Formats: sequence, structure tokens, C-alpha cells
Amino acid sequence: MKTVFKFAAMVAMVVAMVACKSSGKALLPNVSGKAGEVIVVIDRDSWEGNLGNEVRGLLARDCEFLPQREPLYSIVNLAPGSFTDMFKYHRNIVIFNIDTTVQKPGVVYRTDVWAHPQCVIQLNATCADSAIVVLEKNGENLAGAIEQAERNRVIANTLLYEETLLGDVVSEMIGGRVHFPMGYNLKKKTDDFIWIADEKQYTTQGVFIYKYPATEAEPFTEEHIIAHRDAFLKNYVPGMFDNTYMITSQYITPGVKFLKYHDMDFAETRGLWEVYNDFMGGPFVSHSFYSKDGKEIIVLEAWVYAAKYDKRQYLRQVESLLYSFEWDKDDAVEK
Repeated sequence: MKTVFKFAAMVAMVVAMVACKSSGKALLPNVSGKAGEVIVVIDRDSWEGNLGNEVRGLLARDCEFLPQREPLYSIVNLAPGSFTDMFKYHRNIVIFNIDTTVQKPGVVYRTDVWAHPQCVIQLNATCADSAIVVLEKNGENLAGAIEQAERNRVIANTLLYEETLLGDVVSEMIGGRVHFPMGYNLKKKTDDFIWIADEKQYTTQGVFIYKYPATEAEPFTEEHIIAHRDAFLKNYVPGMFDNTYMITSQYITPGVKFLKYHDMDFAETRGLWEVYNDFMGGPFVSHSFYSKDGKEIIVLEAWVYAAKYDKRQYLRQVESLLYSFEWDKDDAVEK
């Protein structure tokens, strides 16, 4: 029996060595840390000075369009001497390399340095003042890289545990699919509106998908986007009581940005929703874009209800699903 075990162990070692050699990479452990958390490696003086203020102003600024204040990311500060092996497996790491010998100030982006799937960003500068200049120039790209890494982890996990039938329902209506993980269920389907949600006892993460004719000369203004949104929600998303339904909250004016992702242009709209004649509400974000033939506007919308909890991470999770959208394979245009 011992001989059998030894033989099995040797086979396993050989298989592992061949796999590593064929991939050209050593096997990496899974990342640690909470979603939305970033380790910032920087010396104490810089952290407590103007550079630290700039870092916090970038990464710990208020997350936009939430009903209460929440930071964009949760920051864990470490001095370089405290950045030991146990912290090197973290999901998001920003390292400030401040040294007079630095020859080329700037930002270096790397993935899977010590773990997988990991985002490691190193900012090189000769001094703290130089680092501020580099951060001011590259700050939004730096924050965007962390955000995309967070989205990619959600999408990768979704594809491992996907409810493929939900994607089929979406594909049938708009000619492309959003990928949904287990736990999401179909709530409503019409010829022009789909409602899919993951409902738990105290939280709901929902996705609306709808389409309408592209008749306006400028369909992606905040006025037109919200007018169509409210019309669909009044028709298809009732509240718990008579004469209640979801609408766009007037508490804050929604914001519209024009973005590009995987060569596809879309209008991102963020705001708050509420239930007319009731007291429910929460954040939403939508992507509006033309259908492949240009005759319709397609809207993918993520929203969250989590009255007892902070909403940043719930929204980030369901918003990531919008970025999983892809056209069906015939002459597809990827997003």
C-alpha cells in the first residue's frame, strides 16, 4: 500500500511540474483580502503628509450616487517594513517606491505577482512631491485599474457558476447576453423588458434589460434616458401596495458619462431610485447603447436594495455583470 501511495505522489508531482512548465508560470495561491479593499504601501511620513492626503483623496473619496457616504475603496496602510509575505497575497496592492535613485518617475501596472487574480500597482518617484505630481497625472487610471480588477473577479466567478438559461433569455430579446451567476432568477419577461434578480432576506441585487426605438435625435441625454426609464418602471416594476412603483429619485440629479469598453460606446447613468408612494430606495447604474442595427436603444441596468447595509459592494457586484455583456457571435461587436 505504501508503494502505491508513493507512486501516486510521484505521478502528482510530475503532472504538476509538467503543467507549470507548459504554462510557463508557477502555480499561484488565491488572493486574500475583502472585495473593495486596497493595501497602500508607503512610508509613515509620506502617508501623514500631503502625499497621503492625495492618496486618500483618490482612493477613499466618497463613492458617487449612493444614499449615504461610503469610501470608494477601504484602504489599509502599511509601511514598507511591514509589507511582509502574508500581505503580498492581497487582491489589490499599491506600492509607493520613493527613492532618490529612481530614474523614471511613473506608474507600473502588473497582475498576478504573488497571487491570482491580483492587481499590483507601483508608483515610482524621487521624492514625495514628485510622487504627488505622478499621482495627479495618473490617478484616475490607477483607480480605474483597481476597479476593473474588481469587476474582472466578479465576472470570472460568474462564468464558473453561471445560470446560462438567463443569458439565453436576454440574448433572445436583444441579440446579446449578460452573464449571471447562480442565485439570480427571472422575475419578469415581456417583448421589450426583462427583470432578473438575486433576492435574499434583507437585500436585492437586480438587473433590468429593456429596449425602445431610437427616435430622438440625441437619445443619450439625461432627460431622455430618465424619461424612458421611468416609463418602463411604472409599467413593469410595481411596489408592494396599490399605486406604488419604482421611479427615479429626485433627491439628486442623475449623472451621465460617455464611456468605451471593449470598443463599444455607451452612456453610463448613475442615480438613486425610490418607490412612488412608499419608502424603499437605493442606487442604480445603467448602460445605454444602440442595437447592432442602430434602430433601437438597449439599456442594461443594475440596482440594489439593502436598507440595513452599506451599498457600495452590493452595487459593485451587480454592476460588474453589466460589463460581462457580449453580442451574439455572428458579426459580434464586443463590449
